[in-house]
Amino acid sequence: MSKIDNIYNKISKVVPNIEWDFHAPYIEKINKLKKEKNAVILAHNYQTPEIYHGVADIAADSLALALEAAKTKADIIVLCGVHFMAETAKLMNPKKKVLIPDMDAGCSLASSITGEDVRMLKEKYPGVPVVSYVNTSAEVKAESDVCCTSANAVKVVESLGVDKVIFLPDHYLANYVQKNTKVKIISWQGTCIVHEKFTGNEINDIRKQNPGIKIIAHPECPPDVINASDFAGSTSSMVNYVKEKQPKKVLLVTECSMSDNIQIENPKVDFIKPCNLCPFMKKITLKKIYDCLEKEINEIKIGNNIAMRARESVTRMANIGR
Repeated sequence: MSKIDNIYNKISKVVPNIEWDFHAPYIEKINKLKKEKNAVILAHNYQTPEIYHGVADIAADSLALALEAAKTKADIIVLCGVHFMAETAKLMNPKKKVLIPDMDAGCSLASSITGEDVRMLKEKYPGVPVVSYVNTSAEVKAESDVCCTSANAVKVVESLGVDKVIFLPDHYLANYVQKNTKVKIISWQGTCIVHEKFTGNEINDIRKQNPGIKIIAHPECPPDVINASDFAGSTSSMVNYVKEKQPKKVLLVTECSMSDNIQIENPKVDFIKPCNLCPFMKKITLKKIYDCLEKEINEIKIGNNIAMRARESVTRMANIGR
């Protein structure tokens, strides 16, 4: 069986054959091209299965992608995710060429706050350290003391040894952190357009229709959703929960493609999928990945002043770890 056949055999349960006929040629061309150019492809968990399992060299959550980006010996990094993730990869690899397949792959959280907003908050709360979720622009990271992800948010907040922090931009993640620490959290009102759509009533209805189901929510979800779930945790924690506990039936309260990708790796688990698509993540396609890598277009560039300060915040996050 050829390598391309092995890929389809792996993802055939979630990718129809009619779609595969379109994807397969691009997967072959991309995998050949990245070897020729000494390129590495990093893909977030929300990427579609043909990208996640077909062309990605590293597929993971945002923290793991940031850490892996710092280790790579490739000349070119193609980040299959949203713009702030590509910026983070560039911050960790200032001398490498970092590309994103679609420059318009944004993020509702990242666009909810600007560097000017952070400076305003620092004036309002002088001396209070700023913890910025990695889902922010390089400009916002540059105004922050340290970054975090949902995987290490509580650990980062408590590492500062203070009684109060400014935590931005995700309001629901801030609520989740507040419940898990004694440090006072001053939050911003940003939300994720994928996770904010879920409701507690929706989760309760699904539980009634599926006796014995395990419901796992991301901390970016509203509090009533988290309260109605069996477990709440970061993207990596959700993956590990399914992998280790192997529930008979599960609902991941997050982006649709993540359920597909985890189902492929856990074939004995039955996934219920009333999920929400991220329109920004779905801007990334195999064709755009190929064009981006072939022409070496959509390069991420960050001004030296912003990059230097933002890199410090991301490096502190990386040093703290999960």
